[in-house]
Amino acid sequence: MALSVIGAGFGRTGTLSLKAALEMLGVGRCYHMVEIIANPQFAAAWEQAADGGPVDWDQIFAGYGATVDWPAAAFYRELAEYYPKARVILTVRDSESWFESTQNTIFSPLVRQRNNDMAGEDRGRMAEKIIIDGTFQGQQHDKETAIAVYEAHNRKVREVIAPERLLVYNVAEGWAPLCKFLGYPIPDAAFPKVNSTDEFRQMFGDQPTA
Repeated sequence: MALSVIGAGFGRTGTLSLKAALEMLGVGRCYHMVEIIANPQFAAAWEQAADGGPVDWDQIFAGYGATVDWPAAAFYRELAEYYPKARVILTVRDSESWFESTQNTIFSPLVRQRNNDMAGEDRGRMAEKIIIDGTFQGQQHDKETAIAVYEAHNRKVREVIAPERLLVYNVAEGWAPLCKFLGYPIPDAAFPKVNSTDEFRQMFGDQPTA
């Protein structure tokens, strides 16, 4: 099974909701960072990719029909070239709310401590290399820098991917633009909304935000 959908959007842009939506549509299993959390052995191949080593994309995505979120979003250009028939979805949200969400979730001290605890493991090193250092140069907490990186990434995706192959998408738009883009009928079900900030923090044993 070759990838038919490539997600180019950063984490905290509705990627887990998109994963659920794509699987509901029947695109196939969708690769997401949660796959690596559940299967730490997956991280080794991504660490190798981050180091510039050879990558067997078909092996990484064996059994998957789509991918969203990091780490794959950092390699959207390579994946778009390798899977020329795949469509690309750039998930977006307001820059300010995106930054605030990252600070309360994936870049929070709680998650940072967990990454430090996993520093000797492939998945800890992978997250550092691809996201913290490779994407944000260690400046993920600096609002001006982080937002600049986020917005530059989104502009680059628009420049690199042909318009007819790209959907710039806010998951708040629901089924209609997604189904039109992929050629699927709109399901008779609500669009999934998962992994809110509170849900994320509860997964790590933290208290919900006020």
